Amino acid sequence: MAYQLKSARKTSELQPQLKALQAKYPGKDMESRQNLQREQQELYAQAGVNPVAGCLPLLVQMPVLFAMYQAIFRSETLKTGHFFWMELGDKDPYYLMPILAAIFTYATSKLSMMSQPEQNAMTSSMTYIAPVMIFITALNVPAALSLYWVISNAFSVGQTLLINNPFKIIEERKAKEAAEKARVRKLNKAKKKALKSKRK
Repeated sequence: MAYQLKSARKTSELQPQLKALQAKYPGKDMESRQNLQREQQELYAQAGVNPVAGCLPLLVQMPVLFAMYQAIFRSETLKTGHFFWMELGDKDPYYLMPILAAIFTYATSKLSMMSQPEQNAMTSSMTYIAPVMIFITALNVPAALSLYWVISNAFSVGQTLLINNPFKIIEERKAKEAAEKARVRKLNKAKKKALKSKRK
């Protein structure tokens, strides 16, 4: 997950360059697509970014989820076990776990989105769609799975704030932009000064 977060940050920083490449090769023909793909791969390689790294946490979690789901019904200890008010093999009677799972999923998605320099409609909509899907699914699965989602997403929130803190990233980006603007102003000022001295 830490690797995925770092890779996602690097990928987000490459968005302006990726858009420039897409503008450079707007054609839909095979040659344009191949050129675009080649230059994108070169850009990723130079930046040390793996574009498929985002799938890694999901691939790791899926077998765990399937195994847990089977274990709940095959193990009497889990099926009849209790955790606070919940019977782990049954649904949460107060819907607290599905609500918390949705809240922490939203928080994780929102924090990840905040660190992106540019946002599109699809990724913005997923910030809201993912929590709704988790909530609906959590309503229909045993409380043990809902509990797993709550704990893992709460951990993800803490991990994102620690490794890929969007508030820190935004501040760094603003400082970088301010430094660049100051550099451009200084350069323009020096050019004007040079022009004035030439005229004299």
